Amino acid sequence: MTDVNMVKSGISKSPVEKFGGKIICKIADKSVIDEAKNSGKTRAATAMRLATDEMKDGIVVIGNAPTALFELIDLIKKGSAQPALVIGIPVGFVGAVEAKYALKDLSLFGERDKPIPYITNTNRKGGSAVAVSIINAIIGLAKKG
Repeated sequence: MTDVNMVKSGISKSPVEKFGGKIICKIADKSVIDEAKNSGKTRAATAMRLATDEMKDGIVVIGNAPTALFELIDLIKKGSAQPALVIGIPVGFVGAVEAKYALKDLSLFGERDKPIPYITNTNRKGGSAVAVSIINAIIGLAKKG
């Protein structure tokens, strides 16, 4: 699950499919656009909320939108989202650092008895290219394993 299409586009699709996975980004879905307008939330946050079923036991890669990471953290706290791994590398001056610290400071337990692992940094840098690099490195390691 990704926050933006730029991240989705950069992920190596073939190995993900060989492992039985799929790459999902809902930010441009009509239902997300309509719900975001109605709720006043960003499309990135709305996409996370509307994708909890698809992210179960999967990897959520956030490389752009701090609002997506804040929403994901909230969904995990409520037990609505249960990813196997969170890569939270949003970029920017507004909310990115705070979202990353929220990810680090949170005991991401959800409905599990152990924490949900995450990868992040603690500054305003990040972005789609960094998020894609991280997930593609993990895919490369899995292929070797």
